[in-house]
Amino acid sequence: MSESGQVLVDDVAVEPASSKQPDDLVLHRTRALQTILLGAAYIAVYVFLDLVSSAEHLSAAYSWNPQAGASIAAALMFGRRMVPFMFIAPLLDEFVDDLVIRPLPFPLAFQLASTALIGGVYGTAALFLLHPKQRFDPMLQSMHSLALLTVTTAVSTAAVATIYAGLVVAFGVLPTTDFAATALSYWIGDAIGIMVVTPLALIIWNRPRALRLSIETYLQFVTVLAALVLVYVYWNSQHLQLVYVLFVPIVWIAVRSGIEGVCVGLLLAQLGFIFGFYAYPDVIEEMPKIQALMLVLALTGLFAGALVTERRRTEAQLRLHQDALARLAQVGSMGELAAALAHELNQPLMAAGTYTRLVGEAISSSDGQAGAAAEAVKKATAQIERAAEVVHRLRALVRLDQSNRIACEVDHIVQETISLCQPDLDRVAVRLHHTVAADLPPVMVDVLQIEQALLNLVRNSIDAIGKDKQGTIWIEAATAGTDFVQIRVRDSGPGFPSDVAANPFLPFLSTKKEGLGFGLPLCRSLVEANGGGVWLDVNSPGAIVCLTLPVAQLSPRGSLPDD
Repeated sequence: MSESGQVLVDDVAVEPASSKQPDDLVLHRTRALQTILLGAAYIAVYVFLDLVSSAEHLSAAYSWNPQAGASIAAALMFGRRMVPFMFIAPLLDEFVDDLVIRPLPFPLAFQLASTALIGGVYGTAALFLLHPKQRFDPMLQSMHSLALLTVTTAVSTAAVATIYAGLVVAFGVLPTTDFAATALSYWIGDAIGIMVVTPLALIIWNRPRALRLSIETYLQFVTVLAALVLVYVYWNSQHLQLVYVLFVPIVWIAVRSGIEGVCVGLLLAQLGFIFGFYAYPDVIEEMPKIQALMLVLALTGLFAGALVTERRRTEAQLRLHQDALARLAQVGSMGELAAALAHELNQPLMAAGTYTRLVGEAISSSDGQAGAAAEAVKKATAQIERAAEVVHRLRALVRLDQSNRIACEVDHIVQETISLCQPDLDRVAVRLHHTVAADLPPVMVDVLQIEQALLNLVRNSIDAIGKDKQGTIWIEAATAGTDFVQIRVRDSGPGFPSDVAANPFLPFLSTKKEGLGFGLPLCRSLVEANGGGVWLDVNSPGAIVCLTLPVAQLSPRGSLPDD
């Protein structure tokens, strides 16, 4: 036990449970309180949207459910911890409707069944989008993410609408002949609610600065309002045909402002229709038809806007890549750089190691009291040899050399990494916790390269937290399917800036003044050279980098390949 009361395990300082438990308990309680407050805010928004959008007093054929969009948006913004509240919100909403609007002819069993249906289906849809394999971008900067949201919305809303209409008929609230109309109306209402509310909420939450107002923006919104007025002026005769006039301003907004401006324009158009139905309650039966056209308008505008946004992002990335290539051209290719490093550094490192060993031997043989100095020299020699091996492996990496891969336990890799970064941790007020799942299979990797990748990530976390701030770094390892092991390095720092999160593996992109921007690109090169993958988790607080490593396959005899 050290003088500070810490227990040393494999040269790693591990705090006693009595000193660590209060901090973990406070962190757990703080996160639980934050989750409860977020859940309460989401429920309040859900009930509020249902109240302001409810038209039960007008007609049963109402097709506008923005609370469905709020549910998906809340889960995508705050993570899977919001899923339990997606079961609570519809149930409380039913009771509020009975108290504020009018008691509905639904028995308690129906209310419980519909609550389980809405929460279960939309919760599953949110978890599907949040799964790392889907690579869904909550900032909606790619066509892939928008298409994934659209398909998920179509499937989930169709399931909810069909089953909900079946429950209404089964409980005798409506006749069987109204099943198709009820299902269609409910499907359109939820689909348009999600496609209008969710993208706007995600953009406001993730990229509020993207919503820029200008003179042209105000003109676009005025054009949307003018188109709505034109529709209402000829409402009784040709309102369905004149709805297509709205495509002009929406396409204009998409081309000029991208998906960010389109989201605001679509919300403005939707609210205009809702106010119009309140102004013309005698034609509320036409609402499903209008909302169907509104759904087509929303999809057209969103995909056109996403195409423009993706093109602009691609052009920005191209400019960054061009700048990076221009700077990279000054130092030559990565292969030449690695060869130069190997040639220039290998010989002096070997010479320094030889001289250090000679000094250590002289000290050990001359005086027994010089054992501490000899031990320090021994460690210095080991580090010099490791530096030389790193240079050698860097050259092997460029040549795609696979001869150094062995089957190794993940816990060994993590422990070695912690030992290497312990001097950096001792200089700052940063604690490191590691959790390795039991019975993890060994991985087939170049151990030194993976240790170097993890070491870079830990040092990046230390730099992000800062020398004068207390913080925590976690290294977590668990299985990822049957063929891979996933290692997560996360910290309590400020997280990645938006420009780094959008282009995390772009060379020469660094948040540190003295940084070259090779940390994450080199980490990805090391991991991918070993058959794994690297990505950032931007949906959680702090900085989280996830990497996967291939599991060592057993030979036909049941032993590892290198046995």
